Amino acid sequence: MRKLFSALLIALIVGAIGTSMVMAKETVRVSGSTTVLPLAEAGAEAFNGEQSGYQVLVTGGGTGVGIKNAAEGNSEIGMASREVTAGEQSQFGDKFKENVIGYDGIVVAVSKQIYDSGVKSLTKDQVKKIYSGEITNWKELNGPDSEILVIAREQGSGTRDTFNEDIMGDKGAETPGVNTVGSSNAEIRTAITGSNKAIGYLGFSYAEDGSVGVITLDGVKPSTETIKDGSYELNRKLYFYTFGDAKAGAKAFIDFMVGPKGQKVAEENGFVPL
Repeated sequence: MRKLFSALLIALIVGAIGTSMVMAKETVRVSGSTTVLPLAEAGAEAFNGEQSGYQVLVTGGGTGVGIKNAAEGNSEIGMASREVTAGEQSQFGDKFKENVIGYDGIVVAVSKQIYDSGVKSLTKDQVKKIYSGEITNWKELNGPDSEILVIAREQGSGTRDTFNEDIMGDKGAETPGVNTVGSSNAEIRTAITGSNKAIGYLGFSYAEDGSVGVITLDGVKPSTETIKDGSYELNRKLYFYTFGDAKAGAKAFIDFMVGPKGQKVAEENGFVPL
């Protein structure tokens, strides 16, 4: 009986130690850009599996949300597909610390039916005219006689800001040709695949599954090579932002992501490594 009691006591002690070790893990909250989201999720899975001190939790919401969460202390890391703006610095302060973790391209994509009809290449000026409402039918671009369904990202999206700046000429440009707005890259892809006459823009990694027709822009097709060497103009850096110096857990995850293991994760998930 005494042996049984001792065995039960040892089991309880071991269980308590195991529980305390789990409880001792420091949570690192990461939120923001839906472009960076799949990279951060894959990186967190690898990082969480190789160490026991920290548990990284990743959520989306968009670049603006990530920057706000980092500034207000709701996240240790804010994911962003653009730099912090002067307006955000004015609102929250100038304590943002920038960490580039990889590169991405913004893909202009069309419904497969439009792509298969022959619309496989566009100029930046043609895309601008579509989004400004000057071109409204695919027949004007040697496609079918069909009205163009124009899809864009919502306000606050880093993808939207980069697209507007590079295509429309200004981050705050009006796009009166837009019919539908999506809150994430995944929503944009779903909207394009759900139509037979759509055009939209989304992160490079979201267009690699073949579900949308990837447009060659000004004669250059987006690829890891053309994004990294800059010949594909709709390229951008991807960021992890902290507000002030990174806490130990956040720093450990950032170091992992910019290191060889994290960069391998980036390459394996369709992003362009540093």
